[in-house]
Amino acid sequence: MSLTAEKRGLKPLIFIGVTAAIFVAAVVSICVGKYQISPAEIINILSGKADVSDMSRKVFFTLRLPRTIMAIMAGTGLGIAGSVYQIIFKNPLASPDIIGVAGGANLGAAVAIVTISSSGMLGIATGAFWGGLLAVTCVMLLVKATGSTSTSTFVLAGIIINAVSKAVIMALKYFADPENELAAIEYWSMGTFGTTTQSKLLSILPMFLIGLIGILLLRRQIELMSLSDNESRALGVRLRPIRITVLLLSTLLVSSIISITGLISFAGLIAPHISRLMLKRNNSVTMVMSGLVGSFVVLVADIFARIVYSSELPISILTTVIGVPILVYFLVKRGKELV
Repeated sequence: MSLTAEKRGLKPLIFIGVTAAIFVAAVVSICVGKYQISPAEIINILSGKADVSDMSRKVFFTLRLPRTIMAIMAGTGLGIAGSVYQIIFKNPLASPDIIGVAGGANLGAAVAIVTISSSGMLGIATGAFWGGLLAVTCVMLLVKATGSTSTSTFVLAGIIINAVSKAVIMALKYFADPENELAAIEYWSMGTFGTTTQSKLLSILPMFLIGLIGILLLRRQIELMSLSDNESRALGVRLRPIRITVLLLSTLLVSSIISITGLISFAGLIAPHISRLMLKRNNSVTMVMSGLVGSFVVLVADIFARIVYSSELPISILTTVIGVPILVYFLVKRGKELV
């Protein structure tokens, strides 16, 4: 058997292994917390048996199951979006905030907290979602004004929008009520799954599915965009409309997630790197693997966020703790390759 055939044979095993790891992490995620639920109780609840306490049943359906599903969705969406950004921008450091999505969502949430805080989490989620879409719209307008469609133009436009968003957020923090609004802005910017409910999950599901399915349908064109612009055009890719469509779909995917969870650092950056390390390539298959790896990373981070301290930690603290060593590893590895 050739080496190529062996690698092809390993792919299904890798996918099966990662999927199994996600399943185990999901079960653990449902079990752990201030109110413990055993795996046997989970089986009894799902099978409809009556010998389960009402409290366990309520915690399972109201808190744990929506939270676990949201963590899987968040990891999948951020991992796939991160892989898409890295492919189309041809930049291994690209992540969901590369074109201002995260910065715009953060600004939208901050505006909602300061101006319509009485509306609660629904107002904050709405502000974050529209903030992300508005940020990308501004990026598109800046790119259109330059008359250039190169990837560097999109990156520079994203940097500008991020800088403007941060400046406005700092101004909002300065004028915010330090006892309520300022704390809410800071906490939201660190991300959490603690506020996830079934109604919130269902509210973003259509937008999440549109973004995810759209990206998967365009996976072939996205893969071809990893080549140079001239090569992509020669292979029949209509760069401008495809690039804009992919960016909008990715934005819809990311905005729908962080409008509920807040900002989640590093997940969209490290998942594609881990996937490429596992599969030894960068294509549409790696993009799917990035979603699976992202799901596992976010699930594990959420589990530790609930068990390492007496009170729940923000999710971005844990994803950063996981992400930094991985990025250091890739930095050292890349440095050795350049020597």
